[in-house]
Amino acid sequence: MRIREVGPRDGFQNEPEVLPTATKVDLIERLACAGLTRIELTSFVRPDVIPQLADAAAVLEAVRLPASVTASVLIPNERGLESALEHRSKFQEINGFLSASESHNQRNVGRSVAESLAGLGRTFARARAESLRVEAVISTAFGCPYEGRVEPRRVLQIAEQLAELGAQEIGFGDTTGMANPLQVAAFFEEAARALPGVELTAHFHNTRGQGLANVLAALQSGVSSFESSFGELGGCPVPRGATGNIASEDLVSMLHEMGIHTGIDLGRLLDAARAAQQALGRPLRSHLLSAGPVDWQRPPSG
Repeated sequence: MRIREVGPRDGFQNEPEVLPTATKVDLIERLACAGLTRIELTSFVRPDVIPQLADAAAVLEAVRLPASVTASVLIPNERGLESALEHRSKFQEINGFLSASESHNQRNVGRSVAESLAGLGRTFARARAESLRVEAVISTAFGCPYEGRVEPRRVLQIAEQLAELGAQEIGFGDTTGMANPLQVAAFFEEAARALPGVELTAHFHNTRGQGLANVLAALQSGVSSFESSFGELGGCPVPRGATGNIASEDLVSMLHEMGIHTGIDLGRLLDAARAAQQALGRPLRSHLLSAGPVDWQRPPSG
């Protein structure tokens, strides 16, 4: 089971507060100490657009991670990659992204899907030349808030082009929490046939409470790579009232209860989520932060 923790990027960028660099570094190091071996640290985006990540370089230079952790950064474009490469020794993977729907891609990055693919091709070639592993993330892969249903064949056509451009891993994002388990199962069965040799990663949001149900559906379709965010941080500005990504601690708890090994210390992961909650000064939405882990040793009451 492979879990990439995306809270330090996807989570922090969606917060109204700008967390101090030292706080971010502390939280990232707590996640690493919990046994998470894949962590998305930050993104090299325009600071005037996403001021929450304006300290990307400072975070990379300050954080200390064990050799067991694979660090990644989200790269919006070629300029972002060049900025990241100034700190090349601090990460091993890049994540490039685009949307499956034209409307969402235009609103998110101001480009058509074709323009994004062309830019990603150049970015991936440069990254591969630097011996970086490349992931491509397709947002709105299961539904778009502006266009509604996104046909699986369209998503897979984009994924096939990304694989041809050099993506070794492709993440499929349920960006606004529109997916359902039957849809997820059918999609990943088809994706496995269409993309042999490519690592398939599922990225679910819990907007409508179906995140973990979708994880189970993906698992049963053979997916073993997931992205999640501690404390259920993250989200998307649409739809109204959207919550964040599935919580890493909820995901790990479910997997452990199912007998699936993750190598993650759930207690330490919860401690990291509590530290994030304290840093933000508000309750976070993960179920385990509220209820705690399952305790099979406690005698039944009554």
